[in-house]
Amino acid sequence: MTEKALRLGTRRSKLAMAQSGQVADAVSQVTGRPVELVEITTYGDVSREHLAQIGGTGVFVAALREALARGEVDFAVHSLKDLPTTQPDELVVAAIPVREDPRDVIIARDTLKLADLPRGARIGTGSPRRMAQLNAYARNHGMDIETVPIRGNVDTRIGYVTKGDLDAVVLAAAGLNRVGRSDEVTDFLSVDTVLPAPGQGALAVETTADNADLIAALAQLDDPFTRAAVTAERSLLAALEAGCSAPVGALADLLVDGQIVKEMRLRGVVGTTDGSTLVQLSTTGPVPETHEAATALGRELATEMLAQGAAGLMGERAL
Repeated sequence: MTEKALRLGTRRSKLAMAQSGQVADAVSQVTGRPVELVEITTYGDVSREHLAQIGGTGVFVAALREALARGEVDFAVHSLKDLPTTQPDELVVAAIPVREDPRDVIIARDTLKLADLPRGARIGTGSPRRMAQLNAYARNHGMDIETVPIRGNVDTRIGYVTKGDLDAVVLAAAGLNRVGRSDEVTDFLSVDTVLPAPGQGALAVETTADNADLIAALAQLDDPFTRAAVTAERSLLAALEAGCSAPVGALADLLVDGQIVKEMRLRGVVGTTDGSTLVQLSTTGPVPETHEAATALGRELATEMLAQGAAGLMGERAL
């Protein structure tokens, strides 16, 4: 007799379904059990309001967590950058698989790169973080651009360019890779130009804290380096008391010498959305071996950033 299928809760968007499908295949391999996708509509998917007004990307997470709590699904897959930084006691992130490309990318008309966009170019993004850094880059390079707030799925956003409404849109490389549309990218934005959102490119596989067998099975998908990096990034975000929609970028990466991992570098940025003021700092230390060490790395950098005036740049504070 075949074992009962595990139920994986996912948002219904094309991107969510793609990344959940990849996790489902991996979970099926490690458990030997079939995995079925359970589609859940979240308020963030049906609302046309700007994310910052309806509670940031956390609105995508709430419905999935409610389904877990009610026992309608056995586990859920989230884009890690959507997860609020405080973890509920009754839920556990059992796995953070190997991270996809964390960079942001541009899809522009006429296959233009960022530096080649014409004067007055209109660039669409729903992210204050991207706006702040793109506007700062433009100021520093004598460019004249306008950042335009947009929402919608990948198709909708790319459509603004193909229909001629915008000159370019900014998207996450990871999402485009997962839905098989990376060939449409016209420019990969260096992390020196735009630092990604904390946790960008990583997935979180979450289940209830009392499901020990499933936690143990899912843990086989966990990548310790990715977990250490995103823990440091999210600790920075939490210590800045910033919500998911605040203009904060962070990236922890490994400094490798030959085949040997030497240290972890954490970079953080916060700025005004017009790009007139940025606080951008980095710190380097031993690769964190524990959750506490990774958390400390993020907190230390946040403390330095706050000392340089980061708190005044974030606009709305997290509620």
